Amino acid sequence: MIRDDESGYVSGESSHESLPEVVFSKAHLKFLNHQLAQLEPQDILRWCITSMPGLYQTTAFGLTGLVTVDMLSKLDGPLKSNIDLIFLDTLHHFQETLDLVERVRERYGTTIHVYKPRGCNTVADFEAKYGQKLWEVDDEKYDYVAKVEPAARANADLSVKALLTGRRRSQGGKRGDLDIIEVTDSGVIKINPLANWTFAQVKEYVDANEVPYNVLLDRGYKSVGDWHSTQPVAAGEDERAGRWKGKNKTECGIHNPQSRYAQFLAQQQQQQEAEELAQKLQKVTVGP
Repeated sequence: MIRDDESGYVSGESSHESLPEVVFSKAHLKFLNHQLAQLEPQDILRWCITSMPGLYQTTAFGLTGLVTVDMLSKLDGPLKSNIDLIFLDTLHHFQETLDLVERVRERYGTTIHVYKPRGCNTVADFEAKYGQKLWEVDDEKYDYVAKVEPAARANADLSVKALLTGRRRSQGGKRGDLDIIEVTDSGVIKINPLANWTFAQVKEYVDANEVPYNVLLDRGYKSVGDWHSTQPVAAGEDERAGRWKGKNKTECGIHNPQSRYAQFLAQQQQQQEAEELAQKLQKVTVGP
């Protein structure tokens, strides 16, 4: 959360069950971003572990997220550094991605919280509820039901206060001016510890530390999402050029402000609540 008049931690409780709310002033957030931008990712991660209650890592098991997992596993110190992972299983991932999830679980022993579209456990469930090829019929609705809503549900279920992400400026698109720390409209703090790194630096770390990675990267993919919207990247293209090729989009909605579909749902909810309130007021006015 950002406030204009104060910074620091505000909490009426000190127990773990009631985690403190993290509050930044705009000036404090700007200062932190300037300071953290000068640190190595491992130092940023140490700061997060020390400073951020309710800390999780959200990942689709891309290279940067995997580097973060590996770095966390190697941090020394008395504080817990094995941060739980949140994985959004859209039910449309490549099998290679799902295989990687298990390899990471076995290698690091990290707890992985898997969230799927609400009420769906299989592709058949999804198609029965939303029809076939929803991503072609209404891509914003697809992003909402497959990614945005499950992400919001995970944050609520797990009492997430802060999230580590694998986004970097060098990935291109809207990520070109990425800060280390961001605060979402919902108050969740997102930290991008490798924001300053290039793809070459990430790959060099992966190779040097034998970090498990998606075998699709060896087939020309640099950023891997759902199978229906991911293609290999040509030489000279941005890392994420293979995502939603031919469409005017670079993000799925998780790291964007509310999608138009989410706004539509919110408007529907507000309209329904207004109508119910009007009916109650009418009953009070008319009386028995």
